[in-house]
Amino acid sequence: MMFLEIGNLNGLIILLIVIMVGPAALLAIIGGILSYNKKRKAAKVFFILAVLYLIVSLGICGALMSGGY
Repeated sequence: MMFLEIGNLNGLIILLIVIMVGPAALLAIIGGILSYNKKRKAAKVFFILAVLYLIVSLGICGALMSGGY
């Protein structure tokens, strides 16, 4: 099975899910590493950015995936 084959949108859906969750997970991992290294303020900033990115990306990409504008 080829990704993004005509009539097969599995690859596109996987790409949208990775765009929705990937950067937020990366920011959360960086925040966890910083909190482990006792840099609490920087860790809080990264956790807040991760949650903010997740809220925005789920709203925008979720609307695109559901077909609503």
